[in-house]
Amino acid sequence: MSLYQLSLIIVLAPLFGSVVVGLFGKWLTRQHAHLITIGGVTISLLASGVVFYDLFTNGYPTHNFYLYEWAKIGELTLGVGFLIDTLTAIMMLVVTSVSLMVHIYTIGYMHDDPGYKRFFSYISLFTFSMLMLVMSNNFLQLFFGWEAVGLVSYLLIGFWYKRPTAIVANIKAFLVNRVGDFGFLLGIAAIVIATSSLDYAEVFAGAGNLVNQDIQITNTLQVSLITFICIALFVGAMGKSAQVPLHVWLPDSMEGPTPISALIHAATMVTAGIFMVARMSPLFELSETALLFIMFIGAVTALFMGLVAIVQDDIKKVVAYSTLSQLGYMTVALGVSAYSLAIFHLYTHAFFKALLFLAAGSVIIALHHEQDIRRMGGLWKRMPVTYITSLIGTLALIGFPAFSGFFSKESIIEAVHFSELPGAQYVYWMVMSGVFITAFYSIRMFILVFHGQPRMSDESYAHVKESPKVVTLPLIFLAVMSVCSGYVINHVVYGDFFTASIYVSEQHSVMQAMADKFPGVWPMVTHGFVVMPFYLLMAGVLLAWLCYSLMPSLPRLLSPITFIPSKILIHKYGFDWLYLKGFARLGVGIGKLASALGDRILIDGLIVNGAAAVVKGISDQIRKVQTGYLYQYAFAMIIGLLGLLTYFYTQN
Repeated sequence: MSLYQLSLIIVLAPLFGSVVVGLFGKWLTRQHAHLITIGGVTISLLASGVVFYDLFTNGYPTHNFYLYEWAKIGELTLGVGFLIDTLTAIMMLVVTSVSLMVHIYTIGYMHDDPGYKRFFSYISLFTFSMLMLVMSNNFLQLFFGWEAVGLVSYLLIGFWYKRPTAIVANIKAFLVNRVGDFGFLLGIAAIVIATSSLDYAEVFAGAGNLVNQDIQITNTLQVSLITFICIALFVGAMGKSAQVPLHVWLPDSMEGPTPISALIHAATMVTAGIFMVARMSPLFELSETALLFIMFIGAVTALFMGLVAIVQDDIKKVVAYSTLSQLGYMTVALGVSAYSLAIFHLYTHAFFKALLFLAAGSVIIALHHEQDIRRMGGLWKRMPVTYITSLIGTLALIGFPAFSGFFSKESIIEAVHFSELPGAQYVYWMVMSGVFITAFYSIRMFILVFHGQPRMSDESYAHVKESPKVVTLPLIFLAVMSVCSGYVINHVVYGDFFTASIYVSEQHSVMQAMADKFPGVWPMVTHGFVVMPFYLLMAGVLLAWLCYSLMPSLPRLLSPITFIPSKILIHKYGFDWLYLKGFARLGVGIGKLASALGDRILIDGLIVNGAAAVVKGISDQIRKVQTGYLYQYAFAMIIGLLGLLTYFYTQN
């Protein structure tokens, strides 16, 4: 089977399942619905594996081809095509494998939900949209996939549409992403204007011509065209990948069912921005200003969103803020030109974060949809599989040596240390601090959920039991991947795996410097026990154990000291207040003012009613000559006749 046919199968198999279940679900049983969609995603995963194997055995070649030409406008060609290389291949495997696990998990999690078939249709449609995004070879198709995942995300976050909080959350996600997408569209528009092309290969080949061009922002402000393009594109990534200040939608999106938290907001959709920047590395490498901007935005997100996770009591929101922090690490890696490390952390993070979300869902099922970790405890005895897999996911998240998160996170910290960008050392200490914070909030959640005395009624605790196999089997698979996926670092990061997919200039050769000193996988593991990140990690673990296991009254005793910082973190630095009370209220105020002045006064009062009043006034005056007396009409006729005679006389 040709690569052309395999590529079509990869994207169309999930779409077929989604369309069949979505359109004909009324006549299908629940079993048929999940078998059709799971079958589509399984076929897509197998085909992705075949493509990856083909690239591997043939020395990682790049395949770039168009399926058809949609339209042609002057020199601009609009088409649909695929770019298949190692970057695409690893994203296809991540998307399809995590999606398959979520599909299987959903059978158990959503088995009593009346929207069961609709949910399967949505998540298959999301898988199709994400595959279209990562496989695209042009900006038009990229934008299609970009908007499609946003639309399906909107549908899934508001899946339980009878909940007011779910509706608020999906509207919030939709609006915040529109802000980012506006910047993304500006960047694409600037590329089209400058290069007259939407094709990646053509744009990248002519990228050098953009360096010495400027763009006029105002009468007095000019910026480099390449910097404008890169920052505009990254604004789109800030929305999709939830970077400060466009991060506010992600925690609220936890209102959707837990499976989509794992699929969309941990493993795939939120990593679309990371993938896009890595794909656009030939552009970003030409603007150091844009790289600096990316690096600092990522560092702020990694540190400050991790701090917010400390004060969260909803089990899903702790994991959500952890996602924000880890996305910040990926963004920092992009900023220091360690694109391969950003993708590697995306790859490892997909498995352990999906594991943590699905494990949280397993706990929620067992506790009859209780999500407050203050009302849990002692679950390890009742839920051994969920407990062990959660422990593995937690160790991977905090970067404990030998687990997958260790390889990617430790390497990102080292990459920042090697970077020569201005301010990189400040960012180094920010991401280093994030190690301690991540360990603290992760172990805090783990202890409160699984250890200590049960903080629920005896009757409720007696009914707690392990989740069914359709829930635990995906947990086991993801736990295995959370341990093993990091051991390919020497091939993926330090080998030639991404050579044809990612471009790094000589001025930003951080990865080359790291490769020269890379000791190997096992020496890296053993060395990981004697470096600063490990000491910070253990300090976070021990502090969490002290506060929530050994001396559980300690946080309450320290509350007078931590009161102000806690309030700041509980209110999430005021971003929601600023957006809701500031921008939203300002927008409503401007709308009301426009309604009062523009609609009621100008349009209704002056144009509509005013025009009618003028006509009425003129009519009222004219009607006065319509008296009905014959002598007045005869007099008017005589006056008119005299006027005509006078006119003709003067003309002659």
